[in-house]
Amino acid sequence: MKRLSRYRRHKVAAPLLLVIALLGIGASFNIASATIKATPTTFARSTAIDEGKQIFLKGCSSCHGLNAEGGSIAPSLIGVGAASVDFQVGTGRMPMADMSTQAMRKRPVYNAEQTAALVAYVSSLAPGPAIPTDAVLNYERDGSTAQGGELFRNNCAMCHNFAGQGGALTQGKYAPTLMGVEPKYIYEALITGPQSMPVFSDKTITPAEKLSLIKWIKAAEKEPNLGGATMGRIGPVTEGLLAWILGLGLLIAIAVWLTTKAR
Repeated sequence: MKRLSRYRRHKVAAPLLLVIALLGIGASFNIASATIKATPTTFARSTAIDEGKQIFLKGCSSCHGLNAEGGSIAPSLIGVGAASVDFQVGTGRMPMADMSTQAMRKRPVYNAEQTAALVAYVSSLAPGPAIPTDAVLNYERDGSTAQGGELFRNNCAMCHNFAGQGGALTQGKYAPTLMGVEPKYIYEALITGPQSMPVFSDKTITPAEKLSLIKWIKAAEKEPNLGGATMGRIGPVTEGLLAWILGLGLLIAIAVWLTTKAR
């Protein structure tokens, strides 16, 4: 005690204690500030996950399982990622009543807030492909129409038609038209591979090439048709066959009419 008392009377003791006190106050303030800043974000995400779970239990669990583990008629959603959920729900493909048919693009059942909540819940189960941000989707600046056209012809035209109008596949399936699809959903489809579509990883088609694909598709949407009725741009052979059948049918009808008049 005498030694401690002696140290307290030392001329350096008061300044040293002041420095220690100031350091303690500063550290406490930084910790408190970090906690205050992080709390709203953490709380908002936790709320979104809870809301998304409730929506999932009401609208999705009957097919995908109570814990998104999948079932006999629907796959597991664990690890599919935020991009897959945003694509399927945002384009109205999910939820669907009959899982035995191909999901079609239609008006979404859930609004943007509900979709975001579902995305937060499913993505919290396991990591997966994320939703591309606006900075990533700057295809006008970073994409190349010429490169996108070449990539589309090599990787997409055999299913989606050379003009992106869609086409028939085997076993009653089909590749949907790409006209009028938001760039975000095109990018998400490339990285998640919905239904019969393969997954185009960044090693197969790089992010920059994906933007070029999107830029070409958007240019194809605006391309005017200089040859009259497009008939879906399904190709010259089919269009020629349609014209031949209509023309031949018209000739037969005229011949029958003339025969009837001759009597």
